[in-house]
Amino acid sequence: MSGHDKLEENSETEEGFSPGALFRRYRTQLTALATLLIFCLVGYAIMQLTNEVRYDDVVEALAETRLSSILLALFFTALSFLALVFYDINAIDYIGKRLPFPHVALTAFSAYAVGNTAGFGALSGGAIRYRAYTRLGISPEDIGRIVAFVTLSFGLGLAAVAAIALLVIANEIAPLIGVSSLWLRLIAAAILAVLGSLMVLGREGQVIEIGSVTLRLPDSRTWSRQFLVTAFDIAASASVLYVLLPQTAIGWPVFLAVYAIAVGLGVLSHVPAGLGVFETVIIASLGSAVNIDAVLGSLVLYRLIYHVLPLLIAILAVSATELRRFVDHPAASSVRRIGGRLMPQLLSALALLLGVMLIFSSVTPTPDQNLEFLSNYLPLPIVESAHFLSSLLGLALVVAARGLGQRLDGAWWVAVFSAVAALTLSLLKAIALVEAGFLAFLVFGLFVSRRLFTRHASLLNQAMTASWLTAIAVIVVGAVVILLFVYRDVEYSNELWWQFEFAAEAPRGLRAVLGITIISSAIAIFSLLRPATFKPEPADAEAVRRAVEIVEKQDSADANLVRMGDKSIMFSEKGDAFIMYGRQGRSWIALFDPVGSHHAVPELVWRFVEAARAAGCRAVFYQISPALLSHCADAGLRAFKLGELAVVDLRTFEMKGGKWANLRQTASRAQRDGLEFSVVEPAGIPAIIDDLSAVSNAWLEHHNAKEKGFSLGAFDPDYVMSQPVGVLKKDGRIVAFANILVTSAKEEGTIDLMRFSPDAPKGSMDFLFVQIMEYLRGQGFKHFNLGMAPLSGMSKREVAPVWDRIGGTIFEHGERFYNFKGLRAFKSKFHPHWQPRYLAVSGGGNPMIALMDATFLIGGGLKGVVRK
Repeated sequence: MSGHDKLEENSETEEGFSPGALFRRYRTQLTALATLLIFCLVGYAIMQLTNEVRYDDVVEALAETRLSSILLALFFTALSFLALVFYDINAIDYIGKRLPFPHVALTAFSAYAVGNTAGFGALSGGAIRYRAYTRLGISPEDIGRIVAFVTLSFGLGLAAVAAIALLVIANEIAPLIGVSSLWLRLIAAAILAVLGSLMVLGREGQVIEIGSVTLRLPDSRTWSRQFLVTAFDIAASASVLYVLLPQTAIGWPVFLAVYAIAVGLGVLSHVPAGLGVFETVIIASLGSAVNIDAVLGSLVLYRLIYHVLPLLIAILAVSATELRRFVDHPAASSVRRIGGRLMPQLLSALALLLGVMLIFSSVTPTPDQNLEFLSNYLPLPIVESAHFLSSLLGLALVVAARGLGQRLDGAWWVAVFSAVAALTLSLLKAIALVEAGFLAFLVFGLFVSRRLFTRHASLLNQAMTASWLTAIAVIVVGAVVILLFVYRDVEYSNELWWQFEFAAEAPRGLRAVLGITIISSAIAIFSLLRPATFKPEPADAEAVRRAVEIVEKQDSADANLVRMGDKSIMFSEKGDAFIMYGRQGRSWIALFDPVGSHHAVPELVWRFVEAARAAGCRAVFYQISPALLSHCADAGLRAFKLGELAVVDLRTFEMKGGKWANLRQTASRAQRDGLEFSVVEPAGIPAIIDDLSAVSNAWLEHHNAKEKGFSLGAFDPDYVMSQPVGVLKKDGRIVAFANILVTSAKEEGTIDLMRFSPDAPKGSMDFLFVQIMEYLRGQGFKHFNLGMAPLSGMSKREVAPVWDRIGGTIFEHGERFYNFKGLRAFKSKFHPHWQPRYLAVSGGGNPMIALMDATFLIGGGLKGVVRK
């Protein structure tokens, strides 16, 4: 590897090996390890807190739960999720948008159903909202504001509710957690004081700054309304668990404070769904006042009612819209389109949940009466095999869950096979009717939504990300904790591994845990140590020829940049579309939207993202249109506004009227100066190529610049001779030229290279632009693409995302580095329509690093950027 290559490869490591730089580089891995460590500590704490509790006592307490309590829990669950829907309604109202209520309700309900169950990666509430709202025309920055509003309102509301409850009933809570009531009131008062100060300082939407964090709170009316929604939600969700607890002396206000604290710590732990953390806080707080076995039974029911049931309802609702008899109604058809975006994530969350259920059930004993029944009809080897294999099928469902979220057909088949097989084995191992019912529901959802899983990709080629590996590790640790809890009275011995009897439950659990541990470790090793795939190479002549054939049949003139041959090309399976891209550092950067057939776009986006991930890199889409955002959202990419594209409508372009006066004067002056314009077709360019090269070299030398690449063309004779060239002559000598990029569709024309001799008359650039636009209009072209103005059109509102605020500041004050405002002003002279363009980055990647890599790729590496 050359020194130049090393410089480019190490562009991300210039900060050295400081602790801060290392943390930023390995933040995902360190967070995953911290999450796993927290869960292990939580598991140990649960074992200590339940030292006197036995599994049979928990089962008995669960069976004694009254039907009226379950019905009340269902009622309060419905109230809580109704309140959760209004989080999104208020957020959308806050950003000044209006969306149909059914769409918002389905999106919000699904986001919370999935987020409460899993809550990581693509199975987070924010990811669900991003997928759905992009389809409804909400911009990425506005979706970010919706997610921020929902997250902030829940966090602040949870803190306020807990503080108010602590302040009022500190005397009752103090004995439960062993802290002085005075200290509790002081903590509560401090929290309320901070929240009150934020509300006063941020009244009427004013911006407040806390260190490096800039925060804009809603106005008083929005704040008050949302606080009531949050308080109602927390009160209702707390009531779900409260009514499931046995009769106790603990009052509802006391329990509300305990519940709010448990939820908050569960969220902060980053453990998926707060699993274990929430339970530990509840047990530790209520263990002295309520029988722990009853608390554990209530917690199991709470998880089923508040977490599992809404997920099943969301899948059932979307499945209903998939059935043919509902499609004819326009409203149902519209909801069905949104449901189609949500269903893969819903089924992914359910597959993950049922996989966990199968694994956990493999380490818990079968009811004695069921075992006795099975012993009369089935031989022991079948029961033993069914028990062991069902745990492995549970792990298969967990692995398939990630592929379901990505709409892989292979994942669909694995999930169907695993669910059907596990359904059969659940009856053979324990006559587990409830377990079989859940699995049958998953199979139903998979078959109803079969049309959504059309991506032909191998499940084995999908490397598990850090968040998924962490989730699997948490599941395995959880299974070990449950095994130790259930069989804590069984003394361990090596002989346990080899005991095969109907009544030998502990050995079956040991063997199941060993099996899932070995397979999980193999999955982790395969994902972490798999070799990176090939490094992309520039396309060969045949690939460029095929790409040019596609370019000629479509509308985008910029796609002609593929003729440069400096980019790699990824074709669709049918060869009717392609993505052109380059690699810089750890970024694979695709230029523009995919080119070609619109039907091939979704699959191409997925293939590109997966190829980048398989190579250990991030996927980046540079200068993409709003039309691609929904496909990027499906693939798990986040979009950030990059600037605005200036497009002139040639059908209405004419040099008449007052607004064109300056350009008319410029054109007249150029003609008086003796400038002559003409267009040279490709066949005539070889005769003038030396003259064009001389102008180009003089322009580069005059500006002390070097040729660029990637999103900009360079003066390559073959490239210049592939398309028409507009030239300006003075006294018979070429003093300026621009190559004109066009396609046979005649939808759009643009220019790439524009070079001038140092002695070209003033105003030559404006004159050349005007003449080229008039030429294209005469040829029947509809639009002229003036190119993008970087960082133009960034939101200036106080509620704008941080990315927009940074970009807007650079645009306003960055003239020292680049003439952002001047470029926008020049393009504005032609009175164009401005269209947003975006940068999309995969996997929560840092957009600044992606943008820096794109800049290096265009400039030819770090040296090229430094030299201009």
